[in-house]
Amino acid sequence: MGEIYCVSFVRDLPPEEALRRFGVDEETMEEGVAFGEVDDRSVETMRDDSAGYIGAARVGDWTVVIEPGGWRMAVDDTIYVRVSRGTEVVSVCCHEYAEDTFAYIVDGTRVVSFDPMFPEERSGSDPDRFVMKMHEVGLDPDHDIDGPGIDHPMESSFALASSITGLPLSTDLRNLRFLGAEAL
Repeated sequence: MGEIYCVSFVRDLPPEEALRRFGVDEETMEEGVAFGEVDDRSVETMRDDSAGYIGAARVGDWTVVIEPGGWRMAVDDTIYVRVSRGTEVVSVCCHEYAEDTFAYIVDGTRVVSFDPMFPEERSGSDPDRFVMKMHEVGLDPDHDIDGPGIDHPMESSFALASSITGLPLSTDLRNLRFLGAEAL
């Protein structure tokens, strides 16, 4: 997905509602958009270092929201508070020029948040909630910054997201059809 992207999983919220809460131009909503087209349109409509076009697709009990070139669901409280109202969000964000982020948000509250390269530096209302799961996927919550680095931090972050959501790692986002729309 490039150097900057965010993939978020929203429990029990239809794609239309996830996009509305995120803040999109509802007149631009269209169904059946291929992954590559969401990516292309986001690049074409990039806004202030964030995705210009986003996509949402239902997978099991979750809606997957992709932001090619974006980062807002994981770190922008004006977005994640609205989207997570009455539900939960698991977000994996890669930002090669700033900071990668893993975030677990429930009803507007950041419960767990950390940079996957530095999983020992967690924040949130319950930063130790997933310590056991973090160990299992290779994100050592007791990582020593002076020791060896974290191997495959983004892949491990997606494995943690899979563990939390129950969605298999084998879900290929590139094969999904998305409800797409221009972000505001």
